[in-house]
Amino acid sequence: MAHEKNHDYHILNPSIWPFVGAVGAFIMLFGAVLWFHDNGPWMFLIGLAIVAYTMFAWWSEVVQESQQGDHTPVVRIGLRYGFIMFIMSEVMFFAAWFWSFFKHAMYPGGPEQPVEYSVWPPANIETFDPWHLPLINTLILLCSGAAATWAHHALAHENNRKDLVNGLIVAIILGALFTVLQVYEYSHAAFGFAGNIYGANFFMATGFHGAHVIIGTIFLFVCLMRALAGHFTPEKHVGFEAAAWYWHFVDVVWLFLFMAVYIWGS
Repeated sequence: MAHEKNHDYHILNPSIWPFVGAVGAFIMLFGAVLWFHDNGPWMFLIGLAIVAYTMFAWWSEVVQESQQGDHTPVVRIGLRYGFIMFIMSEVMFFAAWFWSFFKHAMYPGGPEQPVEYSVWPPANIETFDPWHLPLINTLILLCSGAAATWAHHALAHENNRKDLVNGLIVAIILGALFTVLQVYEYSHAAFGFAGNIYGANFFMATGFHGAHVIIGTIFLFVCLMRALAGHFTPEKHVGFEAAAWYWHFVDVVWLFLFMAVYIWGS
């Protein structure tokens, strides 16, 4: 009875993880700068490892709090609002890359640029055919999003744990397949990251999207492990809701990339 809640809020205990995460992010950023100046990737990788471990440990505590009953209906509303704001920040992040791509597409070249950069794509750039591998990847990612929706519907509306697990498995496999094909596409690119603004825009936009696909696939895999452990209920599955929202955001961003970068940009 001493631990029984008499309020709707979760009073957090002091945590070291925000500090550790900030230190890891700083080390990763500083290491990236050193890496760009040909000093090796080691400090960047150390920072990345610290950030990754922070996410694992911190979110493990959040899962434990959920299983202990700390995530009351009011807390779950706050978690949803927080994740919505996170996705909004991600939208603005990708808006920067689209802005750069459209700016250089509509106003290519300039007085300081070589003549081959006065057209878009630049005259020496051989772009990808959007109707081959990019189209296949689009269908794969859309099918993965549909599988995640199937899994969510099975849990939230039918409490069908078998379909929940099956839908997550399909979504994860298709997400991993998307990543494999994206790496294959990169390995056959006729242009590089450095030396031209088209390549820089292309690899930054699609590369960061690919990173989000990897993160989203891991997110769904964690949800699969939790589903197998019996963590989710139709009334209480904020973690899976966040994963589904994130995965659909990744889908939508790819549709814009496919239309703008692959079709219009070619």
